[in-house]
Amino acid sequence: MGLSLLAYVLLAFTGISMFRARTSQDNPGLFAFLGGRRGVRSLHYTIGISMVSLVLLLLVIGIIGTLGHFGSLGHSSHLVAGLAVVALVLLSAFSATQISTRRIWARPLHIGVNIILFVGFAWVSLTGWSVVQKYLP
Repeated sequence: MGLSLLAYVLLAFTGISMFRARTSQDNPGLFAFLGGRRGVRSLHYTIGISMVSLVLLLLVIGIIGTLGHFGSLGHSSHLVAGLAVVALVLLSAFSATQISTRRIWARPLHIGVNIILFVGFAWVSLTGWSVVQKYLP
């Protein structure tokens, strides 16, 4: 989970950097350091793909671990929180792929979903803590 949160923070940082570079012409900022707009965009996509992979891996681990330990799912609100985060991450990834096709709805959707994803990550982290307590002796 920690790596997913780190990826989220890095995505926010690179996303804000791309926004600032797009809206102001005078400060290259992170773009100059990472090799221009393509470098930051590539880094943003790479981290995004990593975050999607990590979240899906956490989903699989959570389902298998819960089934193995309890024999069924749904013992806490963590399942709902986790599924919500997975859905938000997948929606964010889908909307990201539509930005480059000049769909006007894609960028606001991508940004909005990522803002909501902050709340989702907080929710899944809090509910996950209670799940971890059940596994500890």
